[in-house]
Amino acid sequence: MTLLLEDKVVIVTGAGHGIGRGHALELAGHGAKVVVNDLGTTVRGEGAGRDADEVAGLIAKRGGTAIADHGDVADEEQAQALVDRTVGTFGRLDVVVNNAGIARDKVIWNMTPEDFDLVMRVHVRGTWLMTHLAARHWRGRAKAGERFTGRVINTTSGAGLAGNFGQSNYATAKAAIVGLTLTTSLELHRLGVTVNAIGPGGLTRLTATMGPDLTAFEPDDLGEDEYHPMDPAGSSPLVAWLASDQSQHVTGQVIRAIHDEIHLMKGWHEAATISSGQRRWDATTLGVRIGTDLFGTRAPGLR
Repeated sequence: MTLLLEDKVVIVTGAGHGIGRGHALELAGHGAKVVVNDLGTTVRGEGAGRDADEVAGLIAKRGGTAIADHGDVADEEQAQALVDRTVGTFGRLDVVVNNAGIARDKVIWNMTPEDFDLVMRVHVRGTWLMTHLAARHWRGRAKAGERFTGRVINTTSGAGLAGNFGQSNYATAKAAIVGLTLTTSLELHRLGVTVNAIGPGGLTRLTATMGPDLTAFEPDDLGEDEYHPMDPAGSSPLVAWLASDQSQHVTGQVIRAIHDEIHLMKGWHEAATISSGQRRWDATTLGVRIGTDLFGTRAPGLR
C-alpha cells in the first residue's frame, strides 16, 4: 500500500468510537501522526471518559504514532489547548478532521431548547472553532513565508442534505456545516488549504438512537480486509485521500461515501424560473404561474 500521509500531522475529533475511530486508524495506517481527540461522553453528550486512550493505544500497537486528547472542541480554551499541544508535540498541524458530534433526537414539539443548543454547540461551534484555530495556525505559517498544504475535512450527513424526521437540531447542524465548508474553502484557498465535507454512512452509536434496527456496528468483528456495507470506517479511505497532497485540486465539495459507492453531491441550483416581465408580481397570478410553470400542477379551485 502506498502511504499517502507519511509524516502528516492530523487531529481527528470524536475519534473514540465509530466513524472517527475508523478515520484515526486509517490515517495512521497511511503514515500520519494522529491526535485522537474524544471527550468520552455518551451519545447525548453527557459525562466524560477515556475512549481516546484505547484508540491511540491501538494505533501504537499497530506501529503508528498517536497521542490521546480528551478536550471539548466546542470550548475555546480546550480547543486552543488541543491545537497548541499538537503543534508542541509534532511541530505543526497539517489536517483537521471535524467529526465530533452528539444526538438528541425528538420531534420538534418535544425537543427542548437545551437539546437544540447542545447539538448545535458540538457540531457547529466545535467544527467552527477547530477550523478557526487551524486557519490561524496556517495563516501564521504563510506569513512567515512557509509553503505548505493544509486540509479541513468536515462531517455532514443525509439529514443535513435532505432532512430527517425527529432531527431538527441535528439536521440543522449538519446543513450549517455545509455552509461553513463552502465559505471557508473560499477564505482559505489562497493559503493552499482545502476544505471539504464528507457524508459518511455506517451503523454507529448515533444511528442507534434512531431505531432498534440501527444498532452500532462492532468493527472488531471484521477482519482487516473484510467488507461490510454498514462499517463506520467505510468512508475513512475517502478521508485519507482528501487529507493527502493528491487532493489539492478538490475543495468546497460535499462527497458522500455510502456502502461501496462514492457520491459527489451538488447543492441548491436553479431548477426552473418564471418572470413577471419587469412588473410587480400579483400574488394571485403568481400562484397560478408557480403551479403551472414551476411545479407543473394547478392549485385546487384555480381555473
